[in-house]
Amino acid sequence: MSIFQKKGIQTLTFSALALALAYVLSFVKLFSMPMGGSVTLLSMFFVCLIGYWFGLKVGLVAAVAYGLLQLITNPYVVSIPQLLTDYIFAFGALGLSGLFHGKKNGLVWGYLVGVAGRFFFCFLSGVIFFAMYAPEGMNAALYSALYNGGYIGAEAIITLAILSLPPVTMALGRIQRMIA
Repeated sequence: MSIFQKKGIQTLTFSALALALAYVLSFVKLFSMPMGGSVTLLSMFFVCLIGYWFGLKVGLVAAVAYGLLQLITNPYVVSIPQLLTDYIFAFGALGLSGLFHGKKNGLVWGYLVGVAGRFFFCFLSGVIFFAMYAPEGMNAALYSALYNGGYIGAEAIITLAILSLPPVTMALGRIQRMIA
């Protein structure tokens, strides 16, 4: 078996395990918003982790695949553009973590960029497709920012707190050395 075959199998295996963890953890909801969106236990992190481990291309493919899983499992679709924005682009943006593959503090920066990307597309969807839900007199952009920023930001803060724990840092370091 050549090194390229071994790396391909390893990439597929670790990516599949991380996606499976993300998918299962997406059902561990710490808080759910009334019109969609929830704070889950690290589900976005495991999607971003794939990009950090294997780079932008693999990260984007895995993140889009995760978006498709979310679409199949728990769809809320009002139009094709909204479907693309909320599922393909928003979850796909988590793969932007791959921009920080191999960089110092790349895991944290990659996670933050991936989450910011997801927020951007969720915000955009809220302004374009769900503005009618804004309370009377409230700007749709402000409403979308508060609504989407609330659950996405809460999960990001919880995740960063967990990532700062020494046992978690050590475990992730061990896995990173296995992949290298």
